Amino acid sequence: MNDHEVYEECLRLLRDGLPAPAPDALGAAREFLPLCIDKDGDVAVVTFLRQWDGASGAAPFIEGWTFHRRDGEWMELGGAGGAAPEEPLTRRSSGEMGRYLQKYGSGRTVRNANRLLPWGAKWVNEARLRVSAEVARLRVGKRLLEVPVHGHVVVVWSARRAPVVEALASDGAILDALDLDRPPVAARPQG
Repeated sequence: MNDHEVYEECLRLLRDGLPAPAPDALGAAREFLPLCIDKDGDVAVVTFLRQWDGASGAAPFIEGWTFHRRDGEWMELGGAGGAAPEEPLTRRSSGEMGRYLQKYGSGRTVRNANRLLPWGAKWVNEARLRVSAEVARLRVGKRLLEVPVHGHVVVVWSARRAPVVEALASDGAILDALDLDRPPVAARPQG
């Protein structure tokens, strides 16, 4: 799948949402697997697991593309990616992960690149998170994000300050919190 086809697929996902049920494996016929979408006002990000064409032995990677809505249309801003964790579609427990939330990737793209002066840049930020099996949803400010079966979630924002993400159990109890502006700290022992 070339970048133009990925872009078209991202636009379709922004318009229609993730497929239900979500595909659960990469293969010869599927080298692109949508993982998560997040929208916050006029910014959005789409993440997916990707395998290079014909590279069956190559490790898959996770890529995120950011978008800005202008005049009712989603405009691509850019993308970033990185290595996928081992067995990327297997959800882990907090004991295996060491905590309920792990930030494993991030990206930042400018959304007003056409400005005349170098200052005054406005940014679209994204963070890719892996969420443990005990977490049902995430709270990001006033937004609630459902956690997909594979446990990969992406968060997008355009404010200067990154949000705090709270991991919620199915009963709504807060299991963990992660300030996306700060480096993660070791999890507190459960007891």
